[in-house]
Amino acid sequence: MRSAFHDQLDLISEQLVELSRLSARALNRATQALLEGDLSLAEQVISEDDAIDALRRECDNRAIDALARQQPVATDLRQLVTTLRMTSDLERSGDLARHVAKLTRMRYPDPVLPEELRETFKEMAQVAEQMVLRAGEIVATKDVRGAAELTERDDIIDRLHREVFRILLEPRFASQSQQVIIDATLLSRYYERFADHAVAVAVRIVYLVTGTWQDDEPEVPGREWREHHANGAVPRAEQ
Repeated sequence: MRSAFHDQLDLISEQLVELSRLSARALNRATQALLEGDLSLAEQVISEDDAIDALRRECDNRAIDALARQQPVATDLRQLVTTLRMTSDLERSGDLARHVAKLTRMRYPDPVLPEELRETFKEMAQVAEQMVLRAGEIVATKDVRGAAELTERDDIIDRLHREVFRILLEPRFASQSQQVIIDATLLSRYYERFADHAVAVAVRIVYLVTGTWQDDEPEVPGREWREHHANGAVPRAEQ
């Protein structure tokens, strides 16, 4: 019975990794549609979000069933509880990719972004995609150092997010329509939040392994948290 239970936990972990992969692919394709004005690809990203939602429900149902039937304790209990939070983070990541695709569809055939912002968003998308894939690896390996690594990458996203606003505030953009400015602001926020969800997944793995949250910033660790745990210096709770 316990062997079957742990097989179930392994399957849940595999589904979380698959959710991270699907979310990363959605963002990659949504960004391609955004930059190339590809309506067909945008529609595909929007329709394929149903698969992410379905996998999230399947994973949640599996976790809830295990909680009800097995009455787990310690690390097993934490895994099931954190699963219900991580599936939400990853499913919302997919939603953010869908938002990017929907904006592309809404503005088609006009480009959403002015030329001056295209490279910034391209870099932001690449970093965010790498982050959610890394979050999946952290789930699979229970790597407590991974959260510190992802907060380093999140600093890059935050810098690019600020760069978008810096460019939008330049005098040359004074003549741009409000629509262009609002669209760019929304898109920047979508990518920034996508990265935040990847960090949140990694932080939940720290809780899973250690049994403790950081009191100052449990959801997305800040610089002090990163420096403290840069070498994996986290207390291990009893298993």
